[in-house]
Order: sequence, then structure tokens, then C-alpha cells
Amino acid sequence: MRGHFCARHKDQPLFQRLRSFVFNFALYVTAIIIGLIATPALAMPRGAAVFVITNLSRLVLWLLKVTTGTRYELRGEVPAGAVLVAAKHQSMWDTIAFVALVKDPAIVLKAELLWIPYYGWFSWKVRMIAIDRGSGASAIRRLMAQGKAALAANRPIVIFPEGTRSAPGAAPDYKPGVAALYRQMGVPCIPAAVNSGLYWPRRRFLRKAGTIVLEFLPAIPAGLDRATFMATLEASIEEATTRLIAEGKRELGEV
Repeated sequence: MRGHFCARHKDQPLFQRLRSFVFNFALYVTAIIIGLIATPALAMPRGAAVFVITNLSRLVLWLLKVTTGTRYELRGEVPAGAVLVAAKHQSMWDTIAFVALVKDPAIVLKAELLWIPYYGWFSWKVRMIAIDRGSGASAIRRLMAQGKAALAANRPIVIFPEGTRSAPGAAPDYKPGVAALYRQMGVPCIPAAVNSGLYWPRRRFLRKAGTIVLEFLPAIPAGLDRATFMATLEASIEEATTRLIAEGKRELGEV
């Protein structure tokens, strides 16, 4: 019995790699097929493109669950309406999840992503907030203008304050764009923590079975000064993220 258990345990990494291959293959094939079929939505009213990317994102989360055993759990109240959401960013999963689970979000992303066929085209059509981080003050002005337009349409703005994905446990590096948005938009900010990097690591092929947790934290009220806001935001996100990473590592048997 013990020998059988040990053999099965040794086979698990190979089995998970196989499941990861199936998921990645299914992901890209599905995205291409749906992108081709849904191309006419790019010429239709914006709502058609929103329908496509929302349901494609939900399909991806379902594929992830059935192929690799990677599920998710939502904690806290899912934001809706004219509000700012500042989230930890560890994985490609985060962007997919926000599109699937938050109603019509305006996600702040790098302008060069708009050049990616289908992904970029649909992001442009649904009016995601694209900024060129190398253009300095003009990027901030465009960020403000697009942010105000999103709030006027009663859409939540989602920004990843560090600007890029960070590995679980990496030192935080919060950029000033989130503070500029918070101050100019005049709306509450909802911090969000996640441990997705444990299960869908950045720049890696493997997807791990388990439960990703996305937790929406208590809102930070509008009107705080810049320094207080940034300190409050970072403390809230990092404390929750550390807790979720520890929880995930226990589930994965990495502690």
C-alpha cells in the first residue's frame, strides 16, 4: 500500500503537466475559434464585444477547472458601479477573472497590448483603459480622461498598482498612477488581494490544482491625502496577500 502511494505521489507532477498542456492547448484553440467567429462583434455596438469577452473569460475559468483542477473562491463583496478597484497582480488569471466576475470593468492595461490580434482589438472595442507608461505626464492625462469616462458610464475601474505581475512573496513596488486616479476620480477605492501566482505562475507552463482566492477588502474612503492613501492601500493589500499566500501554500503542501 505504501509503495503504491509513493508511486502515485511521484506521478503527480507528470500528471499535472499533462493537464496543464491540455488546458493551454484548449485555451489558445478556443480563443482563436471564438475570436474568428465573433469578429463581426467588432463592428457592432459595444455591448456585443462586452458579451463576447465576458463569456469567453468565464469559459476559460471553466476550462481551467475541468482540465487542471484549478478552481477559484471569491471573498468579500464584488465591486460594481463607479468605483476604483486596486488589485494585486500575480498572474494572467487576474485579468481573466476580473473580466469574467466583475460587471463591465474598465481595466488599466499597457497600450502595446492593443496590438495583439483579437485580445487587443476587443480590449479597444470595450474601452479598456490603455496607457503608454513611457510617455510621462501625457499618459497620466489620458489615464484621467479615460477614467472619468468609465466612471460616467457607471463602470468600475480596475488598476494593478504595481503595473505588472509580481511573484508571490516579492517585495511590493506600487506606482503613482493609482494615487493619481484615486485623487482625481473622487471615489472610494476597493483593495483586492489574490494568491493566483501559486496556481498559475507567471511565465510558466504549469497550472496547479487547488483553489485560487480573490478577496475584495474593505473600501478606502475617498478624500485621503496621497501619502495616507498609498500607505493604507499597500498595507491592506499586502497584509491580505501574505495571508492568502500562506493559505495557498498549505493547500499545495509547500509549507
